[in-house]
Amino acid sequence: MIQLILLSGGSGKRLWPLSNDARSKQFLRLLKAPDGTYESMMQRVVRQIKEVGLDCEITIATNQSQKDSIENQLGGTVETVLEPQRRDTFPAIALSTTYLKLAKGYSDDDVVVVMPCDPYTENGYFETISKMAECVKKNVADLVLMGIKPTYPSEKYGYVVPAEKKEGYELVERFTEKPNVETAKTLLQQGAYWNGGVFAFRLGYLMNIVNRHFQVASFEEMVVRYSELPKISFDYEVAEKALSVAVVAYEGSWKDLGTWNTLSEELSDSVIGNAILGEKVKNTNVVNELSIPIFCDGIDDAIIAASPDGILVSAKSTSENIKHNVEKLVSRPMFEERRWGKYTVMGHSEYSDGYKSLTKNLFILAGKNISYQLHNHRTEVWTFVDGEGLLVIDGKVTHVKRGDVAYIKQGQKHAIKAISDLQMIEVQTGDKLEESDIERFDWNWEIVE
Repeated sequence: MIQLILLSGGSGKRLWPLSNDARSKQFLRLLKAPDGTYESMMQRVVRQIKEVGLDCEITIATNQSQKDSIENQLGGTVETVLEPQRRDTFPAIALSTTYLKLAKGYSDDDVVVVMPCDPYTENGYFETISKMAECVKKNVADLVLMGIKPTYPSEKYGYVVPAEKKEGYELVERFTEKPNVETAKTLLQQGAYWNGGVFAFRLGYLMNIVNRHFQVASFEEMVVRYSELPKISFDYEVAEKALSVAVVAYEGSWKDLGTWNTLSEELSDSVIGNAILGEKVKNTNVVNELSIPIFCDGIDDAIIAASPDGILVSAKSTSENIKHNVEKLVSRPMFEERRWGKYTVMGHSEYSDGYKSLTKNLFILAGKNISYQLHNHRTEVWTFVDGEGLLVIDGKVTHVKRGDVAYIKQGQKHAIKAISDLQMIEVQTGDKLEESDIERFDWNWEIVE
C-alpha cells in the first residue's frame, strides 16, 4: 500500500476575495462534481483517488488554520499532520514522513508518494502515481518524479531533463528552475518535462536525509524541533541533490488553478451564487457569496467575485495582479469553515473609547459542537434563529431552539451542540475581540444526552 502525502499550504492571495489566510484556494467549492453539487479542489482530488482505486492511505500535511476546513470537507477519511509553523515543502515532508515512521510505525521499505493537494487533472494522473510507486518498488532509482508533458514553453514551472529512456521511465540528467522562454523552448526540444511536484521514494530513504539534520526518538520530539529544519523546498534540498533520480511521464491534461483566469476556464456555470448576467455578456464569470444580488451587463472577459471579505471586478487577463495588492485590502478573514460548520462576519465596529463590537452568523452542523470555552475580554449574546441545540453555561445545560437568546458574561464557560442543523447570530462586545481570546476546557456531552 502507498502512503500518499498531500501537501496543503498557501495563504490565499491570488483568489481574493474568496480565499484568505483561513480559507486557501483548495477549499473553495466552485467545481462541479459528478452529482451536480459543487466541490473544492481538495475534495475533487480525494474523490479521484478513490475513483481510480489507488491503493493508498492519505495523510495531509497542513497547518492549524486549515485543519477545520479539512475535517469539514473530508471528515475522518484522512490523517492530518500539522506544521507547528509555516516553513517550506522540505520541512513539511520531513515532518510527515517522521509521523509515518515514528507515530504510525511504517517500515523503511514502505513506498511514500508526495503530491500537491489541488492539481486539476484527469484520472490518468493517479494511474501515473501507481507507475511511480512500482518504479520505487523495483529500485529503478532512489527518487522517482512525475514529469508533466509541456504544452508550451512556460516560465512558471521548473523542468526535468531526461538522460536515458528505459521501459516505463527515464533517468534524469538535470533540473532547470523556471527558465526564460527561449531557454524553455530549447528544453522542450530536448524532451524535458515540467516538474509536477510529485515525488515517490521509500520511507527509509527520506528518513536518512532527515537524520542528517538531526535524529529524534519520537514524532513529538520532531514537532518540538521543527524550527531547526532548514526552510527550503523539497526540490532544492532533496531532488536536485539526489544521485539516483528517475521520471515517469504523464501526458494528460493538468492545470494549476491558481488565478481567477485559469480557474474560470474550468467553472461549469457562468454564475455561481446570487447574480444575473445580461443576455449579451461574453466570457464573464460571477461568483457571489453575499446575500445581496449582483447584476452584470456590458462587461466581457471579466471576473466578478464577491464575499464578506470584499469585491473583485477585473479583466480576466489582469486578474493575477490581485496578489500584489491584497495585503492593502485584507483586515481579518470574514468567512471561515470550522470542524463544526462555518461562520460569516456580518459587521464589526470600533468606538471612540476603544470599545468594539463584532456580529457573526454561525451555522453549526447537526451533531457537532463548539468547544467548552471562556473569554477574558468579551461578552457574547447568542440569538438562535433556526434548529435546536444544547447550551452549556458554567456547567448548566439548557435546551435551545429558534427564538431563544443566551447572554454569556465575560469569564463564563460555555458551549453549544447542535441537535439539528443550528443557525445563530453571535454579537461580541468588549475591548479585545480576537480569536486568540479563548481558554478551552473538557466537557463530556455524553453525560447530558
